Amino acid sequence: MTDQLGEFRAPDALVERYHAAGLWRSEGPIADLRRWRRERPDATAIIHYRDGVAGRLSWREYATYVERFAGALGELGVGPGDRVAVWLPNVWQVSALMLACARLGAVTVPLLPTLRARELSRIFARVEPKVCITIDSWAGFDHAAALELLAPPSAHRVGLDFFERSSATVDLDPALEDPDRLALIFFTSGTSGEPKGVLHSFNTIYAGIRPIAEAENIGPDDTMFIPHALTFIGGTLYGITMPLLAGAASVILDRWTGEAGVRLLRETGTTVMFAAPTFLHDILARSPGPLPALRLLVTGATTIPQRLVREMPAALGLPLRTLWGMTEVAAQTWTRASDPDDWGAYSDGSPGSGLSIDLRSSSGPVSREQPARLFVRGAGVTLATLGRDSGDLNVLAAHDDGWYDTGDHAIPDGRGGIRIIGRVADRIGGLFMIPVNDVESQLLEHPAIDDVAVVGFGDDQACAVIVSAAPPSLAEIQAFLTAAGMTDWYQPVRLEVVDKLPRNSAGKVRKDLLRRWLTDGTWGTD
Repeated sequence: MTDQLGEFRAPDALVERYHAAGLWRSEGPIADLRRWRRERPDATAIIHYRDGVAGRLSWREYATYVERFAGALGELGVGPGDRVAVWLPNVWQVSALMLACARLGAVTVPLLPTLRARELSRIFARVEPKVCITIDSWAGFDHAAALELLAPPSAHRVGLDFFERSSATVDLDPALEDPDRLALIFFTSGTSGEPKGVLHSFNTIYAGIRPIAEAENIGPDDTMFIPHALTFIGGTLYGITMPLLAGAASVILDRWTGEAGVRLLRETGTTVMFAAPTFLHDILARSPGPLPALRLLVTGATTIPQRLVREMPAALGLPLRTLWGMTEVAAQTWTRASDPDDWGAYSDGSPGSGLSIDLRSSSGPVSREQPARLFVRGAGVTLATLGRDSGDLNVLAAHDDGWYDTGDHAIPDGRGGIRIIGRVADRIGGLFMIPVNDVESQLLEHPAIDDVAVVGFGDDQACAVIVSAAPPSLAEIQAFLTAAGMTDWYQPVRLEVVDKLPRNSAGKVRKDLLRRWLTDGTWGTD
């Protein structure tokens, strides 16, 4: 299997089709980096915050670090197809290391810094990394010591200081780029099945980011910020590869707090921000007032509270856009500037050129009670998935004419886009299902509810798990939903109050953990 990974490349039929259509290109991120070093050598490429202190890298400095990091990896014997595991928090070196791997034709395996022994050992066994990179310690955890125990015996274990000490360099030669080869393996958390590796080339990434960058006119005058982990697909898309494609500055924050976020937005003059609702709630709680530089604000990854969409224009001075995507789908659906300002309360947007969608239903007309199953394919969709435990390699082009079952239920939004109703794995109901996202969105309108997840239990019944300082009773919640005109059988029949909902790095609620807790009173991590 690891030999398959080392040689893995997009199927020839896809290469021919998407290159001919102009959706894939013959160059990759190294060509982008060379361009900006040549055209804007002294302009800011990265603004990075570490322990409250800001630093900057110009495009010339960024490129120099990539050359040095590639040289250091070369000294360890890294070459085309080799896997390099990057287990790091949000530091600027993540960006440089990913590009250093691209320069050598190696495969980056980004790993969230919050992953621990059980998950890491299985990932390492599956991808057999040649090099594992981490930090000494982070958030009270000794990453370096853990890596010594977890990494395969054949792998080099190195810290960031290794790259600072190395004097070797490798020139940025874009002629060696093959953007159709496997370049990145992201691992999902497996909330609805076996955790899996998601195999992307730089062209599937490119096909995902280019339509948004072009439609939203993102370019060298922009400063982009995403508070998510850079080693998560969203962080890679909007914190590394889109700024690189557009020549925009990227802002990297090591540890998120609402205070740090507001300060950063003001200090950097951020113009474009992508963030899950939980981050935006933290910002609004600080009442920052309008941010004149901010021109594009996009959210997604989970239920979007209608209240958040309504409040954003008055609070920050611009409408809130919404999007849908997943690790397997670099090409997003998103709401456009031509949509009504509050359209994010009703839609998750329409696809760009890198994505086709198919809403499939076997139970009659599509409705909120009988939503369709969302399938996707296109130039911005993963090439294949790899079972973390089973090792099963599923090449999408080999099945169902390339259509991928997202595991989401959706309905048309009436303007050529979709509205996500919920995950198939989170379905509640029999012949007719409860539109979970709608119920959650309405409950978030309740002034005493700070956060909520609607979870199934027992015989297709719904429980509302809420975060609230002064929690309402179940009867009060039901009366509130009834007053809003919500159908009786949509409504929760059980109420639980928690201090905090479990969320993953994308901001999505871990409903698998909540279901386990509701069923047997235990929590787990996998």
